[in-house]
Amino acid sequence: MANRGDGTLAWLRDRNRQRVIGVLREQGRASQAEIARATGLSRTTVSTLVAELKASGRISDVDVKASDSRGGRPAVQLVLQDSSQAVVGIDFGHSHVQVAVADLAHNVLAEAQCDLDVNRRAIESLDTSARMVGEVLARAGVERRNVIGAGIGIPGPVDRARGTAGSATILPDWVGLRIATEMQVRLGLPVQIENDANLGALAELTWGAGRHCSNFAYVKAATGIGAGIVIDGWLLRGASGTAGEIGHTTLDEDGALCYCGNRGCLETVASGPAIIQLVGRGWGDNLSLPRVIELAAEGDLRCQRAISDAGREIGVAVAGLCNLINPERVIVGGLLSRAGEVLLRPLRESIRRHAVQAAAERLEVLPAVFVERAELLGSVALALRGSRARMAER
Repeated sequence: MANRGDGTLAWLRDRNRQRVIGVLREQGRASQAEIARATGLSRTTVSTLVAELKASGRISDVDVKASDSRGGRPAVQLVLQDSSQAVVGIDFGHSHVQVAVADLAHNVLAEAQCDLDVNRRAIESLDTSARMVGEVLARAGVERRNVIGAGIGIPGPVDRARGTAGSATILPDWVGLRIATEMQVRLGLPVQIENDANLGALAELTWGAGRHCSNFAYVKAATGIGAGIVIDGWLLRGASGTAGEIGHTTLDEDGALCYCGNRGCLETVASGPAIIQLVGRGWGDNLSLPRVIELAAEGDLRCQRAISDAGREIGVAVAGLCNLINPERVIVGGLLSRAGEVLLRPLRESIRRHAVQAAAERLEVLPAVFVERAELLGSVALALRGSRARMAER
């Protein structure tokens, strides 16, 4: 059971100091006002705690360029001074493994990628990632004993209670594999596991278009389509980890058969493979989603129409999501977001058409800051959050 202390002022003061450190560990840098909002502590209390932490060398000010300010004098930002501790992020994509090590100020110190058939080579993927962790730590000059945790992402639903993949159709070789436990054994570290859309949401919440936004939906549109949902600053996962699976929203009961077993799912008409199949005739067998996006940017009407139609269909599903959770923002990421306004304009129009007015009238629909590295950075953010949670339980 977590030690809740003896209720003395000294214990409470120490706990509040840890909460301040936890915010900086999670956000990388923050002003005193931002720390007060994140912790619920008064600004006076935060100011006192910050002074103590500065005096002990735990935190310091960081220069903020005037360009970072929205006008007026920029707020002083604070960062952790302990550069010895680090976290590891691991992203298992369908065809690659990415690993990164970052310090507590959110600086990525080293990273690596290995191409691998992750879907069907689970054990090899776990072994490879563990080896890569050793390599990036050595490259960054970080000793393993100074690594405080790891975050792991997989491209599908996660059963967090069991630490397993939640879909046999997406990751057939991972069924029944206790991923978190397996990686804890290999790394000797506390491990957090999450799905790719949720990691994208964490990356945007921590550093990107979701920073300082408490309620948003991150929509990843690529090979598959999924959403990471943030409510009051926390991920919504659901009872079995399938919250946000908008790619399997039924749009047409008589539509094409989806790999999930249903018909007419959003992914059958708006995912990367669906778009490629739609425009592929006449382009040969080597057409890829990046090439379709490139052709659309060059003015190819067929590719533009396919992407626009996908945006409209995604907007229908997102409109339903907006009616349910009423987010401030919808942040669109994934490879398909590289199409820019060709995708986003019809997506916005579709949301306005299909969502209730109160949910849509103030909604912002923005492109994600991160695309290719979203899941990797999200896994780093997950590890930082995990270390903060463990610290709060002490």
